[in-house]
This record gives sequence, structure tokens and C-alpha cells, in this order.
Amino acid sequence: MANLDQSLLEQAEVICKSRGVRFTPQRKRVYELICANEGASSAYDLLEKLKQSEPQAKPPTIYRALDFLLEQGLIHRVESENSFISCCSCSVNKHYSHLLICDQCGNVTELQDDSLIALLENNAEKHGFRITNHVIETHGTCHKCLGDMKVQDR
Repeated sequence: MANLDQSLLEQAEVICKSRGVRFTPQRKRVYELICANEGASSAYDLLEKLKQSEPQAKPPTIYRALDFLLEQGLIHRVESENSFISCCSCSVNKHYSHLLICDQCGNVTELQDDSLIALLENNAEKHGFRITNHVIETHGTCHKCLGDMKVQDR
């Protein structure tokens, strides 16, 4: 896999080993497929790609692998698209992120902004609310697609 950042894979292996959970070849392969994609991957896209190396793979195979990867914090679910991306901070056990989703090309960028999280927690506290989870997804157009649009407008 030419697009795969080997350090991400090594980091995932270390994390799983330190937690005493099995990073099976199948889980590893699904993680590789997610990491190699710039955009978000749906479960069925992943299944089709997995079938190239494992023709017997079925939907439960993918869903079990995705559940494991989500549980370990190695990937994020893009709720609005029911798809998955690799986590840029998988060494942090529990964290919140903000996803920028390009509606043109499907690229997803994960941001970590502690000031935004603090603001959300502060606002929730003012209302007597305790946050247990949140999903922040912002849809729009990435810089690459904006550049392509400017070229087309000429």
C-alpha cells in the first residue's frame, strides 16, 4: 500500500499490544484500507476492497473489525456519512475531534482544538449538562477543490 503511513500502522500495533488486545491480520488489513484512503470509507467500500485479498469476507467481518478499531480509538465514524476515517491522535485514549468534510471530493480532515472543547464544556456546564460524547462535523469545500473551482471559473 503506497499511500499508507507506516508509522500509523506501527503506532496502532503498539497501542493494541500495550492494551492486551489482538490486532489480528484482518483488523490490521481493514485499518490499512481506512488509512490508505484520503476520504472516508463506507463499510461496503471496505468490504469490496477486503474481498480482493479475502474473497470469503462478509459484512459481519467488516463490522466486527470496525467495532474493534472504534473501541480502540484508532478510527472515527463520520456520522453524517456513516463512514470511517483513521484517527490522527490514536495514542490519546479518549479525545474529541472536529471533522472538516469536503462535499466535493470527500476528503476528511480531523482537527484537535482544545479551546473549542473547553468552550463546549463551559457552555454545557452553564446549563447543568455533562457531555459524554460529541460529534462535530463541518461540511464545506476543501482548499484543493476551492482552487479547482477558481481555475474552472476563469
